[in-house]
Amino acid sequence: MNKLDFLREMTVVVADTGDINSIAKFAPTDATTNPSLILKSSQNEVYRGLIRGAVDYAKSKCSGKDKILDSAITRVAVNFGREILKIIPGRVSSEVDARLSFDTESTVKKAREIIDMYRDLGINRERILIKIAATWEGIRAARQLEKENIHCNLTLLFSFAQAIQCADAGVTLISPYVGRILDWYKKNSVMEEYAPSMDPGVLSVKKIYNYYKKNGYKTIVMGASFRNVDQITELAGCDYLTISPELLNELKSAETEKMDRKLNKSETMAEVMNKITLDEKTFRWMHNEDAMATEKLAEGIRSFTVDTIKLEKMISQML
Repeated sequence: MNKLDFLREMTVVVADTGDINSIAKFAPTDATTNPSLILKSSQNEVYRGLIRGAVDYAKSKCSGKDKILDSAITRVAVNFGREILKIIPGRVSSEVDARLSFDTESTVKKAREIIDMYRDLGINRERILIKIAATWEGIRAARQLEKENIHCNLTLLFSFAQAIQCADAGVTLISPYVGRILDWYKKNSVMEEYAPSMDPGVLSVKKIYNYYKKNGYKTIVMGASFRNVDQITELAGCDYLTISPELLNELKSAETEKMDRKLNKSETMAEVMNKITLDEKTFRWMHNEDAMATEKLAEGIRSFTVDTIKLEKMISQML
């Protein structure tokens, strides 16, 4: 067996890509997309028809360039999601525009629009996760959406405060970032390398996982943003792991006799914290005190925004 085979026995494997051909190759249960992945795939002529289809749809539904552009951007993600759902048995994550990360009302509105687009294509909302940045406003939006049976994936999650609040909001799934946390520590500390078991990104996910399991939260923990296979194997047993095609291929190519389960919800965790409740000011302060999380959340929102704007420019030329 290879490492990917063993991992599938302990963890739901998710493909982190907008490349539909790569998803078909690795046969994951679920798939996640984001503006950066969609932009990358849109450069491939193979997928250009999905962009043109989104433009045609927006023109038929809206008037005025700004409204057409907004609708087309949303439809691009839905078109990619539709094609991905044809080849996976589970769910696809479609992301709300990062520029709405601090606007609860607009996030809720955009999420409903995405779900409606999928519905018009005959796709049930149970197969969709609405991906939202885990800001205070984003988590508030997710709380409302979950009450409407619109399931959410809270992304760009770096701090324990974010994880606490997402669980309290009853979100379906969170995506704590592993690799980006490691990037920050390598840049901002004297440590240039970390042993896999001491990787700060890995330790962050383990802490969240143990907290959720001890306190009976149903929110799924899905480790994301990996830099190497060691980070993945150190989280074997996590609920879900979303992995790039490059690392999926590396796992598949690595034959091994066994892989140890590193996370197990049945273990006794006497040292894990009991349930914590945060109001807005406590959440903001707790998150603010984590310099890494504060910087990486802001950076992630800016980065996704840059790629969304690049995609908008491409679509504007087609208009």
